[in-house]
Amino acid sequence: MRKSFCLLPLAAALLLSGCVNLAPDYERPTAPVPAAWPQDEATQSAQLLTDGLALWGDFFTDARLRELIRLGLINNRDLRSAVYAVEQARAQYRVSRADLFPTIAASADETASRTPASMSATGQESTSHVYTASLGMTTYELDLFGRVRNMNEQALQAYMQTEAAQRTTQMTVITEIAQTWLSLGASKDLLKLAEQTYQSQLKSLELIEKSYELGASSQLEVQQAMTTVASAMAAQAQAQRAVSQYRNALNVLVGSPVDESMEPDGLVDGATKAVSAISNVPSEVLLQRPDIAAAEAALISANANIGVARAAFFPSISLTGAFGTTSGELDDLFSNGTGFWNFVPQISLPIFAGGRNIANLEAAQAAQKAAVADYELAIQKAFQEVADALAMEGTVGKELQAQQKLADATAESLRLSEERYKNGADSYLTVLDSQRANFTAQQTLISTKLSRATSYVTLYKALGGGSQLENQQEQQQASEVASEGANDRS
Repeated sequence: MRKSFCLLPLAAALLLSGCVNLAPDYERPTAPVPAAWPQDEATQSAQLLTDGLALWGDFFTDARLRELIRLGLINNRDLRSAVYAVEQARAQYRVSRADLFPTIAASADETASRTPASMSATGQESTSHVYTASLGMTTYELDLFGRVRNMNEQALQAYMQTEAAQRTTQMTVITEIAQTWLSLGASKDLLKLAEQTYQSQLKSLELIEKSYELGASSQLEVQQAMTTVASAMAAQAQAQRAVSQYRNALNVLVGSPVDESMEPDGLVDGATKAVSAISNVPSEVLLQRPDIAAAEAALISANANIGVARAAFFPSISLTGAFGTTSGELDDLFSNGTGFWNFVPQISLPIFAGGRNIANLEAAQAAQKAAVADYELAIQKAFQEVADALAMEGTVGKELQAQQKLADATAESLRLSEERYKNGADSYLTVLDSQRANFTAQQTLISTKLSRATSYVTLYKALGGGSQLENQQEQQQASEVASEGANDRS
């Protein structure tokens, strides 16, 4: 009966644990962006989706590209490192969570001592043994003012930030593989154009040289033709370099050598589905982005840190206790009358710290204000990225139509100038100007087609596409940690 009465203080203290949380109540700051996406001349052609963003496997329609993305999600080293960082953060959070609970350990030990005859009351040497078996609670802090819970909240938000960073890396890997693959195709088209132009210019040079030998052309016209050949050779070398560099970049992004059969022969039209802004208000859309989630996790962590700093002004109570059995004979260790227990509560009350606690609180409050600013800036930057992508989508179609007309017109001008030169109506300088204009227009047309293709990918990324966790194990683990955090708060 007396034993039960003595344990009542411990039970009462444990019931009181976690009664007060000194951290400010968290309220998500209002998004500092307009309530609607920009509606101007650049964006008025952009269509709004109603069914949300597709998963990457549905968004990318080319089978070769989908396979490369799948391989990249397995082999990309940046993403692999991010996955391990999440595992590490998850483990560290659970280490911190363990501080919410008492640590109980069982122990058994023997103490043997020898007393020499000169020190013995009987005048004979003796050896004694003490055997002990116990179950004890190591130092456990009663979280009366929420210090431990707020430190646990910080560890949880560190995990949330790391998990968001993984999703950001995944989104980046997916979209960069797609953009690099499309750019590789465009570079191959530019290489084909440069090679065709070089062969055409080379034939023109041969004709001019023969004409010069017959006295029908001047040395100036020969030199002019040679400049076009040299320019075509330079463009060909640049295109070859670009193809090689994009191929190298694709190998790194995928994480393994890419077979040539997986490469595009040229710029692929329709490699993705069309995408535009989801028809929700911007704040609802942007909060789905992993970088915004990471910024909010940092803000919640800073909020919890204020609670940690405030708790330093209040008493800290820790408990240590044990019960077990002890005996001088091993056979009697668990006999009646050998039991023991101890209970050691300890309280620490801050009296003078040289202003340390006040300074820590002020630093925590300043850090929280900075986290609010960082969170709001992240939303503003995300809004700008989406707005810029919408402006690109709303105008690139018109640009492509105009550039196609320009390319067609310069090609026809080149044909006519060559006919007039053959008929003696124009000088070769006119042909040279037409060749340059046509080559530049064809190059720009390919670049504009690439912009059209990548604009979908850019907007998809800006809206958070590709960051969705499709792995069921990752989803389950993230859900488990979130549930644990919710339970700890309650």
